[in-house]
Amino acid sequence: MNKEELIDRLRSIVGKEYVLTSDMDLLLYGYDASLIRGRADVVVLPDSTDEVSRIMALAHRERIPVIARGSGTNLSGGTIPVRGGIVIHFGRMNRILEIDIPNRTVTVEPGVVTLDLQNLLLSLGFVYAPDPASQKVSTLGGNFGENSGGPHCLKYGVTTNHVLGAEVVLHDGTVIRTGGKSQDIPGYDLTGVLVGSEGTLGVAAKIILRIIRAPEAVKTMLAIYDTIEDAGNTVSAIIAEGIVPATLEMMDQVIMRAVEESVHAGYPLDAAAVLIIELDGMADGMERQAQNIMEICRRHHVREIAMAKDNAERMKLWTGRKGAFGAVTRLKPSYMVCDGTVPRTKLPEVLSKVIESGKKYGLLIGNVFHAGDGNLHPLILFDERNEDERRRVEKATSEILKICADAGGTISGEHGIGVEKLQEMSFVFSENDLNVLREVKKAFDPEGILNPGKVLPPAV
Repeated sequence: MNKEELIDRLRSIVGKEYVLTSDMDLLLYGYDASLIRGRADVVVLPDSTDEVSRIMALAHRERIPVIARGSGTNLSGGTIPVRGGIVIHFGRMNRILEIDIPNRTVTVEPGVVTLDLQNLLLSLGFVYAPDPASQKVSTLGGNFGENSGGPHCLKYGVTTNHVLGAEVVLHDGTVIRTGGKSQDIPGYDLTGVLVGSEGTLGVAAKIILRIIRAPEAVKTMLAIYDTIEDAGNTVSAIIAEGIVPATLEMMDQVIMRAVEESVHAGYPLDAAAVLIIELDGMADGMERQAQNIMEICRRHHVREIAMAKDNAERMKLWTGRKGAFGAVTRLKPSYMVCDGTVPRTKLPEVLSKVIESGKKYGLLIGNVFHAGDGNLHPLILFDERNEDERRRVEKATSEILKICADAGGTISGEHGIGVEKLQEMSFVFSENDLNVLREVKKAFDPEGILNPGKVLPPAV
């Protein structure tokens, strides 16, 4: 089938205005928040599961690659059409289909923006807990594909802990339903396999999510440290004490300076690091727990610790944290995020090695991360137009992920593998491990048309 015939067939499925073919459209859908670039043959915007199914059936018959896409905020090249083909964009499938308060679930289409759902639920006294920093624009289909986390993943877990089921379109257009509102559904946990598969096994067209009651009370603290080591040791000590805060976030001086220039959140520019510590839950006993945390911080040489006096002050702190990735563009035009995870007790040691890696390659690195669960986000700042600098960034990125793996951690906490981390998969998987994963991919997608070239490196 030639390109013009493909376009005509797609127009017959979704309508002429929802098939995009201009050079500008193909350029816009050829990148995400990574450094990878590609070019689709065509972009199509379906409006229903049936339309997605018909698109997939057409792609299957003609052996055309298909890439499902939301807002493109992912950071590892997962939505890049590296082999051309059809990009399915879910901008029209953005409906909240059902809010089922008695069963504590909400059913959504993949194009729903995360924060839109969270704001609606909050007005009803409920919460959808995963809160990626990109929540203002990231979509729930993307969160499903990447198994996204966020600051509150320490207490509440990542996306997979909140997905109860899904309606999924397979490689040949077959529609299946996995999981559901009932607990302990028998058979293989296909929902668990699909969440985090980065669109390489199927395309989610509807998602059933778990919701929980909004917490009765929230307390947010800012702890200021003169050394990163003291901040890291505080994190381990809080968890060892048996306290599980809602969040334990860390930022270093590089990040704080960028954030202050951008949003004026009130971070100290002369400190080495800060922790944002948040408690939520029942009001009864929370003050006592906050005092326990403050005492732990003091034992680990905190310079100063303060409680947000009201919601406005709390939101100011969080605006700074969630705006960190955007703020660093004030320092350099480009950045590479190393999304690695290590045991909490290894944080000081690994952070020291990350800083050394930056010095080795002559690169500025800022650190902002989910300290509570050891999920590091070193931001390597550079100018991608400088080829030599870009090569050094790629070497430093791989070295930092190896440091994480060697410390007993792994190469991704929430940003996925995509294209950028293919070679680093060998840091945490043997060839036998990878072969089993390849068999899973083949079982779901025998022709290899679903988001090809992602997640799994070629067989040796």
